[in-house]
Amino acid sequence: MTDIVDELQWRGLIALSTDEDALRKAFADGPVTFYCGFDPTAPSLHLGNLVQILTMRRIQQAGNLPLGLVGGATGLIGDPKPTAERVLNDPETVAAWVERLRGQVSRFLDFDGPYAARMVNNLDWTSGMSAISLLRDVGKYFRVNNMIAKEAVARRLNSDAGISYTEFSYQILQGMDYLELNRRYGCTLQTGGSDQWGNLTAGTDLIRKAESRSVHALATPLITKADGTKFGKTESGTVWLDPELTTPYAFYQFWLNADDRDVAKFLRIFSFRSREEIEQLERDTAERPAARLAQRALAEELTTLVHGAEQYERAVAASKALFGQGDLADLEPATLAAALAEVPKATVAELGQIVDLLVESGLAPSRSGARRTIKEGGAYLNNAKVADEEAVATTDDLLHGRWLVLRRGKRNLAAVELAAS
Repeated sequence: MTDIVDELQWRGLIALSTDEDALRKAFADGPVTFYCGFDPTAPSLHLGNLVQILTMRRIQQAGNLPLGLVGGATGLIGDPKPTAERVLNDPETVAAWVERLRGQVSRFLDFDGPYAARMVNNLDWTSGMSAISLLRDVGKYFRVNNMIAKEAVARRLNSDAGISYTEFSYQILQGMDYLELNRRYGCTLQTGGSDQWGNLTAGTDLIRKAESRSVHALATPLITKADGTKFGKTESGTVWLDPELTTPYAFYQFWLNADDRDVAKFLRIFSFRSREEIEQLERDTAERPAARLAQRALAEELTTLVHGAEQYERAVAASKALFGQGDLADLEPATLAAALAEVPKATVAELGQIVDLLVESGLAPSRSGARRTIKEGGAYLNNAKVADEEAVATTDDLLHGRWLVLRRGKRNLAAVELAAS
């Protein structure tokens, strides 16, 4: 197997590390027990978290032992945001989110065999700890001048919002997690995003002072997009791993619509294809960008990985049907609704002439423009060409008693929804 450090470097997954040569030796001497933490500050993980989960999966597949930590304790506080204090969620909400996130992380790790994963919760070792114990046994190893130098803390100190003692103390709790996992399981590596570097090194410093041992930290880079927009965001918001928050169709479309300038980077970070396969897809994209072979490969792999093969097939069927390569009536209501959520939509109280629906849906600027589109053969209702400028949509045309799909030309889509009476 390729050296895991070399593999992570080739994939662009190492932004920072405490001592790369020492880490390389630890992997060679292995297995290494390592962990990555996920705080339940929302009911689902998102694409940014997926970078960390898949990095864990790669390191496990290289013959190492992962600990997936879901922060039942740290989730009650929240890592300091750059701009303002987090809203503190009640313990019952956090506990419910812990279980949801535990299930999401678990799906990507292997819990059998010689390198079996383990899920842990930092509430297990903090819930019974007194404030005095925290201050005496852990707090004494932290120096305030070092704590305020951490990037996230420094930003907040220099902002109008300032920072509360609660969020200021977050790095102590995360450092204590690493110390506890080192003592319980022999954990010697923590992974996370580069924006977490201050928290990662809080743990390595604590273990060095408390246990006189050197351990490792490895941070992945923050992913940026060529067009300047934030990775993992669409016009409708964050791309979540939970299908109730981001549908499998929308998830599939996110990857399918990846910019040619980004897709090679995304393949290396997210795909488990071999180097040879990825490099071939990179060449294909450069030579035949219109074919979007890399985007299709990435959309297939990631949608299948996160949502399963059946949901991938449904997303593909919906995508084809919307553009005239399948029967819209064959799509399940939930799949059709998910697909139409990604296109412009008009809600009407009653159906009428198609020229009016083209205008209301935004596919035509005016009734005369709509008539011209029909006359030129560019208007479609549920993939059927509209030939009559006076054509009227009826309830018989509705898909699942609710939707009409309008198309102008090959690529311009809109949905019309009949409001419930």
